[in-house]
Amino acid sequence: MTTAEAEGDQVLLLECNLDDTTGEALGYAMERLLAEGALDVWFTPIQMKKNRPGVLLSVLCAPEHGPRLRQLILQETTTLGVRWQLFHRQIADRCIDTVQTPWGPVRRKLKILQGRVISIKPEYDDCARLAREHDLPLQEVIETARRAPTGPSPD
Repeated sequence: MTTAEAEGDQVLLLECNLDDTTGEALGYAMERLLAEGALDVWFTPIQMKKNRPGVLLSVLCAPEHGPRLRQLILQETTTLGVRWQLFHRQIADRCIDTVQTPWGPVRRKLKILQGRVISIKPEYDDCARLAREHDLPLQEVIETARRAPTGPSPD
């Protein structure tokens, strides 16, 4: 087991409920949060008081980015408050490789557990570009890239 797999890390989950924000404003807030270091940002539809539809804004970040991202949420959304929780997280090792397909190179993300590659995810943008350039089904390019042999697993 590698150090990352054995120890994991900690992340903050920042959240707020919004019922008076436009889709454009939500998209802008997401863009800003990701640019400022959020690991992930997502929206979940929720039902709020007085039967109003709303959105739960969730932001995952490193603990040291919490204060800055909380301030950004208050600045860029209509919320009056942000709540947060600290979580422990176990993460898999990963690496990026590039394989040659009959149509060109494709980058792939390899998920590694206990020194073994357990899943391979071809990069969508590379596969989509090749599918367009060669008038191929996207899935054919993805599967060809996924099946390409990998080199030795990292230690």
